[in-house]
Parts: sequence; structure tokens; C-alpha cells
Amino acid sequence: MSSTPLFDEAPAFDRVRLAERLQRLAREGIYIGTSSWKYEGWLGQIYTRERYLVRGAFSQKRFEAECLAEYAETFPVVGGDFSFYQFPSADYWRRLFASAPETLRFGLKVPEQITVKIWPSHARYGALGGQHNSSFLDVELLERAFLSRLEPYRKRVAVLIFEFGAFSKQAYAGPAEFLRDLDRFLSRLPSGFRYSVEIRNPEYLVGDYFDCLRARNVAHVFNAWTRMPELDTQLRMPGAFTADFTVCRALLRRGRSYEEAVKLFAPYDRIKDPNPRSREALRRLIETARRDGRSAFIFVNNRFEGNAPATIEAIVSD
Repeated sequence: MSSTPLFDEAPAFDRVRLAERLQRLAREGIYIGTSSWKYEGWLGQIYTRERYLVRGAFSQKRFEAECLAEYAETFPVVGGDFSFYQFPSADYWRRLFASAPETLRFGLKVPEQITVKIWPSHARYGALGGQHNSSFLDVELLERAFLSRLEPYRKRVAVLIFEFGAFSKQAYAGPAEFLRDLDRFLSRLPSGFRYSVEIRNPEYLVGDYFDCLRARNVAHVFNAWTRMPELDTQLRMPGAFTADFTVCRALLRRGRSYEEAVKLFAPYDRIKDPNPRSREALRRLIETARRDGRSAFIFVNNRFEGNAPATIEAIVSD
């Protein structure tokens, strides 16, 4: 006798099969993972609830402290957005890297104290809002407070990402002024890490920008974001592949804000808005990297379609 489910259940998710496909791609230099990892919406999909029980009840504290190890059973790389908001301490890095197997690679954002020119007028920044950031593009601070602390784990760092939010005309009149400062900054970075640049000003996607990155073997981050050109449009731009590796972050559907995506998709337990065009662009990026023998680091966000693991499954399975 069949029964009708009481809830709209998500289809079965085969994480073993997904892990096998992702490991096969990783052996070819194509690393695909998610933008972060502490999501209870992935229980029963990527995570096993029983692993996080304390005295018979689910423990959020245990889950957040230990789930990265289980994440690594499926994915070969993970994104770290957390480092955008602070300079993590040496002890934090020690605990983080100890919580996952050495095979897991990390794509880490550089702290915003390095990449924000004018602090946003937002409650989070308090009295700093609207003021110029004296640490903008400060290489010495970057080395002292970030790179030196990561040095013991350098082999496990897949890529570092400089995310530049959309610059106002008050910050830069146009791309030329930004590229002047960016080139000076990139020229002073120490060797040893892979560096990449993500911009949020579509008008900055010009030949001089790509040339600036190429001269330093720094990757342009192909990013799906609310006001950026579609991924397939970026992929077709002349000279957009600027390094011997490439980076992509699938963050938001074009035209959708972060706040809208959170409201629509939380708790991120299933895909709610498939994006076939961007999925195909991600497949094209993978094939281009394989053809050219270029390593690729691809990060998918829950707010892209609603559930990052299922998006990745669709990309590598179709």
C-alpha cells in the first residue's frame, strides 16, 4: 500500500557518487566545492545527523566544530568567507586546519580591511561608515596579520581571493585609477600563494584589467553576482583567463540581492530556483580548464540556487 508523503521531500542525494566524481575531477586539477560549510540544511544530504548527537540530541555546537571533517568526505575544496570579516588568529588557523584532513584545500577571502577603500555606511561599521580606510591595499599589514599566519598551511591553501566590493565614483572615478593602485599592490605581493581578484564593477571588465592580472599571474574570479555580467558573458571576454589557474564563484542570480536570496532559499535544504544558463557556463569553464591544462577552483554558494551541493551534483552529473 503506497502512502502520500506529508511533506515535499527532497529527492534522494547520492553523496558517494558525487564524491567519486569530484575526486576524479580533482585528480585532473578541477576542484569544486561550496562557499562555506556549516549548514544544518545539509543534514541527511552531506552530513549525518547521528554524528552530532550529544546525549541523544542534536548538538549545534558539536556540528559546527566537527562537520568540516565530514564535508571533506565529499568535497575536495571549501571556500572560507569568514576570513573576509577579520584577521583570524594563529590559534584559529591551527584549530581550523586540524579539524579537516590534509587533503582538503581552502579558498580563502582576504580580509576586507585590505580591499575596502571607503567603509560602507552600514550599522556593522559604526563610526567608520563613510570614512576612508587607511589600511586599503596595505601589503605590510596583509603579510603580518594574514599571510604569515597562513604560511604553515600554505600547501593546503588553494587560492586567496581579493574581493573588491563595487566602488563608487567617490572611491574611483573609473577603472584606470583602480588599476594603477591594483598593479602597484599586486607587484609587491610575496610569492608562494595563488592570488585572485574579484570585482563588482562591471565597467572595470576591460582589457587593461585583464592585462594587469596577467602580468602578475593573478586570476580573474569569474563571479555570478547581482550586478555582474552573466558567467557565460565573462567567459567570452577576450583575455579573461589571466593565470595558469582559474577561479569561479557562483554566488547569486543576476538581478537578485543577497537579502532576497536568503529570504527565498533558507534553510538551504534543496534547490528552489534552477539556473540552467549558469550551470552550462560552469560546465564550459570546467571543460576549458581541462582542455588548457589549467587548474580550476570553483565555489558554489547556497544562495545561487538554494542548495549548493545539489547545484554541484547537477553540474557534474548532467
